[in-house]
Amino acid sequence: MLARPWDRFAPLALAGALHASLLTGAATSWAQPRPSQDLVARGRALFDDQQYEESIQTLSGALVRPNNTKPQKLEIYRLLALNYITLNRKDEAESAVRGLLALQPDYALPASESPRFRDFFAAVKQRWEAEGRPGLVKETEAAPAAVVMKHSSPSQAAPRTQVNLTAHMDDPQHRVVGVKIYFRAGSHGKFDETDASLADGDVKATIPRDSVKPPLVEYYLQGFDKGGLPIVTRGDAAAPLRIAVPEGGKGWVLPVVIAGGVVAAGLVVVGILVASKSSPATGTSTVTVNVGQ
Repeated sequence: MLARPWDRFAPLALAGALHASLLTGAATSWAQPRPSQDLVARGRALFDDQQYEESIQTLSGALVRPNNTKPQKLEIYRLLALNYITLNRKDEAESAVRGLLALQPDYALPASESPRFRDFFAAVKQRWEAEGRPGLVKETEAAPAAVVMKHSSPSQAAPRTQVNLTAHMDDPQHRVVGVKIYFRAGSHGKFDETDASLADGDVKATIPRDSVKPPLVEYYLQGFDKGGLPIVTRGDAAAPLRIAVPEGGKGWVLPVVIAGGVVAAGLVVVGILVASKSSPATGTSTVTVNVGQ
């Protein structure tokens, strides 16, 4: 029996449909950040594991999430302060303690806590009270104007090339005094960081070429107030932005097992059908798609 002309393209069409489904699901998972309570728990675990930088990155993302409860905010500030004290970053530690006291002026660390931490908290509290409790949150007081960072992420970048990024800040009260970009090759490990430029609300940042490696680079942008605490973010350590980095010159292989799940997938589908074979015993077909740049 002669095969119909379009039959040869059916496996490729199915591969494309399955891959599109994968991308849709992946994009949805990237776009949906974890709840704040999960980030707080992770930040606490990282602190306990002495991974202080990673703990700060996680907690900073939690701090700027909307709808944090007061207990969550207190715990975020507390953990941030402990991380900063441990790293001897005293200015940021003091800002975290002041943020905590602004929410709960009578807060005190338990007696079981390290004297190093308790002494630092007590000294900051004394200074804060002597200054008239600046920043004390009052129920009748209007919240500061929201800060919004607008940024569009590029879809892909060539390997080992510097990625230049821009963003714009809507900051009515000029609360943001500095912006940093955090980046890493792949999806695991600590984010590296570097300062971005900020002028009249316009942000310019770069991801260095050494961090732009296949299959992807992850990054996020954060804006900080004068105390060094984050008040706006575009992406964060738990839900970073991603740029696909295709393997240069080699093409990608997309194996798809029909009726048996997807084994692996690239991030960009612009390919041709290389081979198709069927297994009478299992009733499954395997399609391999070679994906070029």
